[in-house]
Amino acid sequence: MTTRVGIYGYGNLGRGIERALKYAEDLELVAVFTRRDPSSLTLSTAGVPVVSVNDVESYKDKIDVMILCGGSATDLPEQTPVLSKLFNVIDSFDTHAKIPEHFANVDAAARATNHIALISAGWDPGMFSLNRLYANAVLPNGKDYTFWGRGVSQGHSDAIRRIEGVADARQYTCPIESALEAVRSGSNPELTTRQKHTRLCYVVLKEGADAAKVENEIKTMPNYFSDYDTTVNFISQEELNKNHRGLPHGGFVLRSGKTGFNLENNHVIEYSLKLDSNPEFTGSVIVAYARAIARLHNEGVNGCKTVFDIAPAYLSPLSGEQLRATML
Repeated sequence: MTTRVGIYGYGNLGRGIERALKYAEDLELVAVFTRRDPSSLTLSTAGVPVVSVNDVESYKDKIDVMILCGGSATDLPEQTPVLSKLFNVIDSFDTHAKIPEHFANVDAAARATNHIALISAGWDPGMFSLNRLYANAVLPNGKDYTFWGRGVSQGHSDAIRRIEGVADARQYTCPIESALEAVRSGSNPELTTRQKHTRLCYVVLKEGADAAKVENEIKTMPNYFSDYDTTVNFISQEELNKNHRGLPHGGFVLRSGKTGFNLENNHVIEYSLKLDSNPEFTGSVIVAYARAIARLHNEGVNGCKTVFDIAPAYLSPLSGEQLRATML
């Protein structure tokens, strides 16, 4: 049975999801929805219409899962609850501090119309979240550490671009190598947020913009930059296009723990990602979870979910029998 998918928003993540859908034989892209002029967009997938977001309700019975590709700062807090009243939805909301609030809002909306919604799917939150949970369960006596980068954060870059006076921006998250090595040693260091990462910003200003004002807004932005040592570099659009076109990323999840009657044995669990394309990898994760929530909806499940609630078998196109024979 083919799952009919819509993409709501066609930026970097939307294009990454379109590419992932090309290789998901059990999922079909039905339409892409945009706030821009639909005629201004050209998709890579032939025969798929580009539709104004104003007409999204007319697709209510034509789409099994709507994938939301807006930004976490201002788009998804509004879009996910509204659209979960019309569709089964999935988003990549990544403002960790606000996930409980977002979950509650989406859960109420989805349950009201018997839809299922999955929030915060991707690699962090998402795959990294799962590895933190597994590692905590396996090594209850220990400490968690997460390092991101070096790579471009789409959410942080988007947050900068929404500041008045900013024309374009790229933000790199950079792990501090000495902190990473201290964790790998099993010494269980106490590390503050500021001691684990730095943030490096390349910003293109609009004509007449106040550079000092923009820099201050970036460095003091809560949930994004205020807890980090942040460097802001102002560059031209040409330089940004030339030197910062790619969207690499990655990172590490580690748990250092102890076992034994006297906790005499040390263990380190490490999971890492090295990504050439952040949006394409994130899109691949989201497509797998779109398959899962379509299956769950067919089983009568509704309300908001996270990756913690989805059994791994639901992500795979393979049957349970095939999974047991090839991967267990």
